Order: sequence, then C-alpha cells, then structure tokens
Amino acid sequence: AEVLMQEAPAHVQHRRWQEILLNRRMLICIFQGFSSGLPFYVWLQLVPAWLRSDGIDLSAISLLMAITFVYNLKFLWAPLLDRYRMPFLGRRRGWALITQIGCLVAIGLLGSVDPKQSLSTAAYLILALSIFSATQDIVLDAYRRELLADDELGTGTSIFVNAYRISSLIPGSLALILSDLIPWATVYWLVAAFMLVAIVTTFLVPETADDQSAPSTIAKAVIEPFVEFFTRDGWRSAIAILAFMILYKLGDNMAVALATPFYLDMGFSRTEIGTIAKFSALWASIAGAVLGGILMLKLTINRALWSFGFVQIVSILGFAWLARAGHDPYVLFAVVSFEYLGVGLGTVALTAFIAKQTSILFTATQFALLSALATLPRTVAGASTGFIIEAIGYFDFFLVCAAVAVPGMLLLMVVAPWSANRSAPASTETPTS
Repeated sequence: AEVLMQEAPAHVQHRRWQEILLNRRMLICIFQGFSSGLPFYVWLQLVPAWLRSDGIDLSAISLLMAITFVYNLKFLWAPLLDRYRMPFLGRRRGWALITQIGCLVAIGLLGSVDPKQSLSTAAYLILALSIFSATQDIVLDAYRRELLADDELGTGTSIFVNAYRISSLIPGSLALILSDLIPWATVYWLVAAFMLVAIVTTFLVPETADDQSAPSTIAKAVIEPFVEFFTRDGWRSAIAILAFMILYKLGDNMAVALATPFYLDMGFSRTEIGTIAKFSALWASIAGAVLGGILMLKLTINRALWSFGFVQIVSILGFAWLARAGHDPYVLFAVVSFEYLGVGLGTVALTAFIAKQTSILFTATQFALLSALATLPRTVAGASTGFIIEAIGYFDFFLVCAAVAVPGMLLLMVVAPWSANRSAPASTETPTS
C-alpha cells in the first residue's frame, strides 16, 4: 500500500507534463477505471447480447435496459456516502468495498437465470447490479476528484477512461466469444471474477476523504451541495450546465444504445462481434481518450468540448453507412473505429468538465448529480431506441441521432464559450493533507 500512497500536491500552475503524467496517482486511476467500467459494460454489452441470443425481442430488451435509470438517480443517495463511513477502510474505501462485492455477486448470479422462463428474475438482478455499480461510481468519482490536483484532471480522466474502456474487453469481447463455447452460467461467473481486481485495489490505495470535513448531519449533506451549486454563478448558469449534461452526448448514446443487437441484425455472428466490433471499439476509444488527454495538456476544457463534440456528430453518421452496407466486416471495423474515437474524445472532455464544476467540499454529491445527468441520455436511449428503430428502420434512426446531437453543441456557447475558460468553483483546490 505504501507504494501507491503519495500526498496529492496543491494546485500548481504550469507544471511540466511529465510531473502531471508520471506519478502514482495516475496508476490508481488505471485500476479504478477498470473497476468502474466492468459492471457497466456487463449490462451495456453482455446482457443485451445474452437476451437477444435467447430470443428476447428488442422492445423487451429496451424496457429491461430502462431499469438502469437508477444510474441517473444516484445523486439521491450520494449524500449518505459523504455523511457516513463504514466501520472499516475509511469513508471512501469502505463504501467502495461493499459495492464491489455486490457487483461481483450480482454479475455471477445473472448467468443462472433463463430469461425466457424468468425474465422478472433477470430484471431484479439487473436492478441490483445497477445500484451497486452506480454507488461504486459515486465513490470512485469522489475519490478521484479528491486525489487529483486541478491541473491533473484532464490527464487523470484520460487514464481513467482508458482503463474503463479496456474493461469492456471482458464482458464485450471475451465473454461473447466464450458464450459460443461454454454455458452462459460459466461465462457470467468468469466475468464476475474480474471484480477481484477492484477489491484488491481498494485494499491497497490510500484513503482520501478527511472525516473532519464530512457534513455533521444528513440534512447538511443533502442541502448544502445543492445550495452551493445553484448559488455559485446564479441559478440560470446552473440550469444551463444541467441541460448541457443531458444533451451533449444524447445523440451519441442513442446511436450505440442497442449496438450489439444492431450488429446481430446486420448478420454478424457473436464471434465476429466479439473480435471485429469490440476490438475496434476498444482500440479506437483508447486512442480517442489518449489523444484527448494529450490535447488537453494544451487545450482548455472548453475548446476540447467544442472540438471533440463535432467529431462525435460526424462519427454517428458512420452507423447509417453500415446500415446500408449490411454484413461487411471491413465497413464494421471502419465505422466502429471512428465512432469510438469520437466517444473517447468526448468522454474525456465531458468528465473533466464535470470534475471542474465540482466543489471539493461536496465531492460525492455534486459529482453524482452532474454525472447522473450525463448518463441520463444513455438510459433514455436504452428505453426508447428499440421502439424508434422498429418504427423507422436503422438508417433513418442514425440520421435522427446525428440531428439530436446538435442542441448540446449549441449550449456550449453558454456553458463553455470557445474564447473563455470557465472558472473553477469555489474551494475546488485539491487538499494537501
């Protein structure tokens, strides 16, 4: 544990990139990114493929994915994580351990369900996984914000997102390939075993939360973060930021919400999806996150949001091309690669923006509020896209997705003007003790 422990520096301007990149805090971001991403990709990629392979229709899959709306409600119980601590490991690590064990068990049990015979049981397990995963995100987001200095946010976010994406190899590629060879029950427990990486990491990393700064009552833990956010620059500015959180990646989230069923409907086998689509998505999203992190060493967060947002819009149109091309592995590789390059870029910029808008005094609650709103489009897309696709077809659907991405870009003129670097909220400087 001592190897990973290093005091977080106070905010220092104009540090060399080597000082930002080459420190132990970035190593922690790698393992925590993997821990956060694995349960997310289980329900995003593995569960839809499992359900579709067992003959469940798209509308039912969409409704089941709507269960993950709990991700968008996580700010409701985030104050509990700021206020209370477990009797072991500290305020952040104790909660992290509980949620990671919960994710492991929920993932493993999913494979024992026959969705054709007991779809409701699958729904309950998906709900449990969503709650544990969302709570883990609250803890790890707060931990990362407390761990990193302001000038480390872009790079630390890039590294975290890369590890997050790498975790998709397990449920989105390895598991799909194995499902052609072994029973689903075994596949799910093998995937669940990778949550041990998260558990071991939690035991090794240092605690970041200062218990003396914890809210003294649950009322203060609930009210004060919202009061600070809405009074910081005025309620109009706060509303604009919240709307931007919802709209910035709406079109992109719609386009990939039912990506795996889309590939299956285009005639690709699960092995083709596991090898071509998932690996191209992985390398492209990693490349996008790496490139985003490098560019953000020079670009302001505002300009990164503008530049990367345009790439996202253009990349959505590639899916329309694939819908016309049908079963063409080369087109699949090209389209998925470009799409996830945009995803990687946009995610880095948006997550850094969220962290910048979070006060260090109310890390868990404010980060949970903003990140929950950022994931709202993903849930809405998961619940609605199946119906839209069945009504208008895949090609027209992807054109609609590109159009839906435009309003979020327009809001950048208010929340993140190109020529200005929005000031950080009060008391966001990373503590030195």
